[in-house]
Amino acid sequence: MATAEFDVTGIGNAIVDVIAHADDAFLTANGIEKGAMTLIDAARAEELYGRMGPGIEVSGGSAGNTMAGIASLGGRGAYIGKVHGDQLGQVFRHDIRAAGVHFETAAGHGGAPTARCLILVTPDAQRSMNTFLGACVELGPEDIDEALIANSQVTYLEGYLWDPPRAKEAFRKAASTAHGAGRKVSLSLSDSFCVHRHHAEFLDLVEGYVDILFANEHEITALYKTDRFEDALEAVKRLGKTAALTRSEKGAVIVSGGEVVEVPASPVARVVDTTGAGDLYAAGFLYGFTRGMAPAVCGRIGALAAAEIISHVGARPDVVLADLLKDAGVPA
Repeated sequence: MATAEFDVTGIGNAIVDVIAHADDAFLTANGIEKGAMTLIDAARAEELYGRMGPGIEVSGGSAGNTMAGIASLGGRGAYIGKVHGDQLGQVFRHDIRAAGVHFETAAGHGGAPTARCLILVTPDAQRSMNTFLGACVELGPEDIDEALIANSQVTYLEGYLWDPPRAKEAFRKAASTAHGAGRKVSLSLSDSFCVHRHHAEFLDLVEGYVDILFANEHEITALYKTDRFEDALEAVKRLGKTAALTRSEKGAVIVSGGEVVEVPASPVARVVDTTGAGDLYAAGFLYGFTRGMAPAVCGRIGALAAAEIISHVGARPDVVLADLLKDAGVPA
């Protein structure tokens, strides 16, 4: 790939996470879909926030987490996402810049407040997310910095971004700009419920716009409307693109250039919170990809990053991921 200032530019919903522990009874009593991401309005957000136990607030958003992971690995990341000019917006802007990510998207004023995601983590480490998109819905094509996209090896989109209507226009503009500059476009399917909501459009995206696909087992089987992972894998192989299909403790299956490689999961002493596992897997994989590493090595870096993130609460790294690579003997 031609020289670029940035390895990856991520485009996504700029969200501040509020994370608290809860049991299954709390989820049932409050009508929360376990393990899923559910979109909620402002009133529901206030209601759930009032019922949640003590929690922590940390900047999140799927693509934002991925960019923070790339920076922690030693990569050069940039981010496009919409926040309001309020306190949470300032928190998000500070956090992502402090992580080493380039972020210059103009803040909104006078509209909806900065988005927040209320995350309930159950004892089995499953996270159930309730997201008020707020200012995220204001992201539009005018927020796409074409020079930034053209100067990034990969433009990475999160599937969650497909919910706000104008964000679809922003995505298409970013993808066209990237391809026009000879760059790659990557997509994370994000959530099986998201796939169900936009099934036909996601199929069109994957087949017509995307060069590098990220999905877990539930998401990829939802995309191809099958109960069998093997059938979905065959469909992905026919695409002739690069794909990283994660399967939790079973590791991941990497498809690239007609080749299929299985990469085991990295061991974790104790799984605490699975929030951000897919985001950090994508960070590790793209870090390796933008350095021309073999698919198996990209998958191994993704597995290492994902293992770190699920060992603690929150979806941003607690340690410098570049040090993990050194300790594991992975070339930087």
